[in-house]
Amino acid sequence: MFGHPKGLRTLFFTELWERLSFYGMRSILVLFLIAEMETGGFGMTYKTASSIYGLYGAMVYLLGLPGGWVADRILGLRKSVFLGGIIIACGHFSMAVPTQPTFYLGLGLIVIGTGLLKPNVSALVGEMYPEGDKRRDTGFSIYYMGINLGALIGPIICGFLGQEVNWHLAFSVAGIGMIIGLIQYRMGYGNLGAAGETIKADAAERSRAIRQLLFSVGGVALIAAVFGCLHLTGVIRLTIPGIAQGLVIFIAVVVIFYFLFLLGAERRSGEEKRRIGGIFILVLASAMFWAGFEQAGTSMTFFAERLTNLSVMGLEFPSSWFQSVNPFFIIILAPVFAWLWVWLKHREPSIPVKLGLALLLLAAAFLVLGWGATYASDATKVSSAWLIITYFLLTCGELCLSPVGLSNVTRLAPKALVGQMMGMWFAGGALGNLIAGLSGGLFESLPLHQLFWSVALAGGIFGVLLVAFKGPIKRLYSAK
Repeated sequence: MFGHPKGLRTLFFTELWERLSFYGMRSILVLFLIAEMETGGFGMTYKTASSIYGLYGAMVYLLGLPGGWVADRILGLRKSVFLGGIIIACGHFSMAVPTQPTFYLGLGLIVIGTGLLKPNVSALVGEMYPEGDKRRDTGFSIYYMGINLGALIGPIICGFLGQEVNWHLAFSVAGIGMIIGLIQYRMGYGNLGAAGETIKADAAERSRAIRQLLFSVGGVALIAAVFGCLHLTGVIRLTIPGIAQGLVIFIAVVVIFYFLFLLGAERRSGEEKRRIGGIFILVLASAMFWAGFEQAGTSMTFFAERLTNLSVMGLEFPSSWFQSVNPFFIIILAPVFAWLWVWLKHREPSIPVKLGLALLLLAAAFLVLGWGATYASDATKVSSAWLIITYFLLTCGELCLSPVGLSNVTRLAPKALVGQMMGMWFAGGALGNLIAGLSGGLFESLPLHQLFWSVALAGGIFGVLLVAFKGPIKRLYSAK
């Protein structure tokens, strides 16, 4: 691997196959849900299908934090990744069974498995390099290339099989992809050396952690059972969009009150409170950006399926293939942006300006798509160029926001709060996914150009505010 540890190759392909299965399934998720029952789908409304997508994306974000905790306290990194992959594969194969109970079971298993695998395989990459190893950043760049290759290939394979052959065959192929990734991961154990074998907790801490985990799982199951009984007895009426709306409010309230609690704590120094305030702005910008970006899986997918001309030079292609455009642009543009920040040196934009640029690019993307939507109707399909330009702008925005957020949350967080601050970062992503799911559900009830321009307006206003107040915000991130 170009002078890097052999274990990087093992982890590169583990993540490639996992992302192939994850994005392959995700590319057809809402399309399967809205497809008529005669074609093998569930015949759901756009609103319900979009809400399911939002809930699924949110839970993937949220379970990354307990997944890392399980690895640290109970299983260790190496076993957590393997177990997570097994659970993911079981989830895909469960979705291959054409019933609603097995479908929801499969989604739940994929969420749990991804929470175990995703954060811990990245941590394994970090353990491949000793402290101060200059190859570390380059190693992560190679590893992230594997992520985006998987995200590029998955929708092409699963999208074609799902839309052109059989939905459940596509889900099965996603599971087979995960199995291939697990086999090569297990065969490559020898390449990992001692990475991921050590469990940070001692025996007593491990036993206590197992009890805490069982108590937490039991508590969640009890709450779910209570609400299920109330629903079945008619005391309350639960709907999937209603659950998504409730979770949005719950996460937003928890995030706001958590930051207020930290900022009001007397034991925190002024420096720590300043940095915590800076992280809150990062989390808020993240939620705003992903609320627009994740429309790719909801309203933008509906737009591709219903209103876009799906042919090039007379050859038709599945609408799910648009899900491969973003990872394609990431592969092309990530080195360009890395070079750009180095080339700018002392003129490199500050953190608030980068965040503002990300949201302004998001606004520009949805202005373009809203413009295209004014020409679209069921009788008049518009060019795929509208979506491709939109994805290009969204990718540029992602490259301004995502690396900045990840690196600065860990840099700014007080040492005792690093894990909790990463949890808040993931909560911002979860909130964005939920909002994307709920707003994508307006596809049928709101004129499409109004939906897209509303997203553009929200992103544009917040982006302008970040740039306009860059001075005061920048002081939150600067060292004193």
